[in-house]
Amino acid sequence: MNGGGEAAQGSRRISAHAVCTAIRDDIVSGVFPPGSRLIEELLARRYGVSRVPVREALRTLASEGFVTTRRHAGACVAEPTEQEAADLLDVRALLEPLGAARAAQRRTEAHLKVLRGLVRLGQERARAGRTGELRPLGDWFDETMAQASGSPSLATLLTQLRRKIAWVYVAEPPARPLEAWEACGALVDAVARGDAERARALAAARADRGAGEFRTRRAQVAQQVRPPKQSVNTAIARS
Repeated sequence: MNGGGEAAQGSRRISAHAVCTAIRDDIVSGVFPPGSRLIEELLARRYGVSRVPVREALRTLASEGFVTTRRHAGACVAEPTEQEAADLLDVRALLEPLGAARAAQRRTEAHLKVLRGLVRLGQERARAGRTGELRPLGDWFDETMAQASGSPSLATLLTQLRRKIAWVYVAEPPARPLEAWEACGALVDAVARGDAERARALAAARADRGAGEFRTRRAQVAQQVRPPKQSVNTAIARS
């Protein structure tokens, strides 16, 4: 009896985790825009599960800040303010240098092999002008650097932070992609030498440069719906 109960609980946890990932991905991609209601019955139908894992997933997403619960409205997608969006980049500027310094002290040869391979691929793609392939490589690089820190808690925080930034911001491609990947290469060299302070400084500089590549999705939408200036002037003149 106990074994069967434990198996059922394990299955329920796995299902809730999978549903949580699916809902989070749909929030980040804009399927569920900020402020939209998340109705358990409809979500259960969408993902082909019962309402129990959906309810658990929504609780997890609320703890991560993707979902809010409102009286008489139930669960809704959160609506980050401009200040909250800015805070995400500030936190990134603090945590990524810490992660790089820890990586210099705790990285393994396996981590270095992956990081060097990603730098090589990034530089090759940048030289070939294949800029559309650079963002996934950059995400993989950041994830590996976080894992190399040897701190599961820090790696989890950085992963959650990257998800939040991907949700709130649109990332513009770097103006000089080859230089960006050369900076990644310098960071990996510092990590390989075990130079924690150099790794911290390079990661801080990289985060500072990268902050200029992000534009809030709200600002992008506003720019897209704003009428051209000439059209506005023409309309005024005609009136």
